[in-house]
Amino acid sequence: MALILGIVASGNYPRVTSSFESIATTTLGGNQTTISFTSIPSTFKHLQLRIFARTNRAGNTQANCLIQINSDTGSNYYPYHALDGDGASATASANGSTGTNINVNRLSGATAGANIYGAIIVDFLDYQNTNKYKTTRSIGGVDNNGSGLIDFSSGLWMSTSAINRLDITTINGTADFIQYSSFALYGIKG
Repeated sequence: MALILGIVASGNYPRVTSSFESIATTTLGGNQTTISFTSIPSTFKHLQLRIFARTNRAGNTQANCLIQINSDTGSNYYPYHALDGDGASATASANGSTGTNINVNRLSGATAGANIYGAIIVDFLDYQNTNKYKTTRSIGGVDNNGSGLIDFSSGLWMSTSAINRLDITTINGTADFIQYSSFALYGIKG
């Protein structure tokens, strides 16, 4: 008898399957303002979006990005609660008013060191549940050779509709994601 991953197996080991399944991935061959994931399947419990990107937002070492759900341009978003840290101090913030997208942080901006990209992971919890609003949680960070920042945040889309489309843009759509930025969407099994 062998104990593997909490499962008792005799002779044959249990098959381990990943709880993450790739839905779509794109790596930019040039600059682009918006990245869209459409026709998202309804076969998962949660979604996870992974962003590895840099923007050409002028005058900024760090940049945010915005996520619009199901092409909803109304004021159905409760933007965020966030906790930021830079290695020396931490700050908390919140936005108590509605907005038109989910705000997630931290990517590299135009004034970051050469070839420095930021990373953000966003979870969309119970994205198919039509009995409740949709909650997001994210972690993002960028290191600019010792002057980086990390961000933990949450957001809320005040709709009971199932999520079937995500559009990702830079903050206020005033910049592009630059070449080699990568975006991957995964389904998480329930």
